Amino acid sequence: MRGSLSRNVLLLAFGLAPAIAPAQTSPGPVEPAATVGAEPRWLKGNLHTHSLWSDGDDYPEMIVDWYVNRGYDFLALSDHNVLGQGEKWMSVAAADKRSGHDGFARYFAKFGDAWVQTRDEAGDRQVRLKPLSEYRTLFERPGRFLLIAGEEITDKFESKPIHMNATNLLEFIKPQGGNSVPEVMANNLAAIEEQSKRLGRPILGHLNHPNFGYGVTAEELAMVTKERFFEVYNGHPGVHQPGDEHHAGVDRMWDVINTLRIGEMAAAPVYGLGTDDSHHYFDGSSSPGRGWVMVRSRFLTPESVINAIAAGDFYASSGVALKDYRYDADARTLSLEIEPQAGATYTTRFIGTPRGYDRTRKHVQDKDGKPMAVTQRYSDDVGKVLATVEGLKAEYKLTGDELYVRAVVTSDKAPANPSFEGQLAQAWTQPVGWQAPAPKAAAAE
Repeated sequence: MRGSLSRNVLLLAFGLAPAIAPAQTSPGPVEPAATVGAEPRWLKGNLHTHSLWSDGDDYPEMIVDWYVNRGYDFLALSDHNVLGQGEKWMSVAAADKRSGHDGFARYFAKFGDAWVQTRDEAGDRQVRLKPLSEYRTLFERPGRFLLIAGEEITDKFESKPIHMNATNLLEFIKPQGGNSVPEVMANNLAAIEEQSKRLGRPILGHLNHPNFGYGVTAEELAMVTKERFFEVYNGHPGVHQPGDEHHAGVDRMWDVINTLRIGEMAAAPVYGLGTDDSHHYFDGSSSPGRGWVMVRSRFLTPESVINAIAAGDFYASSGVALKDYRYDADARTLSLEIEPQAGATYTTRFIGTPRGYDRTRKHVQDKDGKPMAVTQRYSDDVGKVLATVEGLKAEYKLTGDELYVRAVVTSDKAPANPSFEGQLAQAWTQPVGWQAPAPKAAAAE
């Protein structure tokens, strides 16, 4: 199907006025946006999203449009083992069957004959899936919305799924494999790092949903000390976020990982991301809008966003918004203020592990008394609640006896789109205070 609209009509249809200079008149100089003294601001984004390029059920443009119209600042489409570039055609009937809806008709009604490309192959009507390089031109605006290239490197060890996202990559990375769960993670991280160094661009690598298929234990992730990021919240209902009687929940895993890293390996902790892992955009179970990150960044560029995440200047959310949160390293104080929502009350728990923690741990046993290959059970010192504060403001002053401290804010209301039964909206800040203990006061003579 060939478009009948002119290029200018197409631009107007998407709200993009064509740049037409008056006859015989040279356009004036283009002034860049102001950058001097730019203040950091909170930017909302999702780094884990799927489309028809892999196992999602909608067209990339429709998905991006959903996030743009709900106030997101940045988005990465991260399809399984594909980068979303080059030529790709898909059967319209197959795409509609996947969603269970007439998704093509919705897509065509939104973007029109001039944009949507189809062809007939042996009686099968096919639609061209647009690559990021094309559809980003419809949505990106300097300082307002950014699309970042992503891929979910979908790997495994034996029957255990090991999925890792790479954000801001330029070239496809194939799954690297390995002889153990930690080795698979390390090999894929090495491939991400190789591309980052070779191409001179920051690429964020993070472990997805460790409890999906119960593929990764806390101890295994702790071992791969180069992995600094994982999903503390993933909005897919099938990722076993709370765990079960034998498996630790993801929030508990976070404290085990960081206690092992800081307390026993002298290594840096892992930071926690929130993501959607959205696949279904009609009425399916893995729907968008469940998990996101709020990143404090001066500029809306891939480099600025990723560097802020690398510095830990972000928080994860499943529905709670923070006006601000800060860690004053000199005063060794973690403080935050919550953006209130109508009718909700909030509890902030400051969580950490004491330096002299009880290191007792036990293997989880199955019904026959045999050890299971799951996250072990640790003492209550690991991830201990150090303080609880009710209200919109909370603060904790570190004593120097903590390996780290992080905050979890919990609303008494469910999120708008919960992913598991009994879920309450939350926000998670990053671990602080681990870089150096507070100096001990000199003993009195």
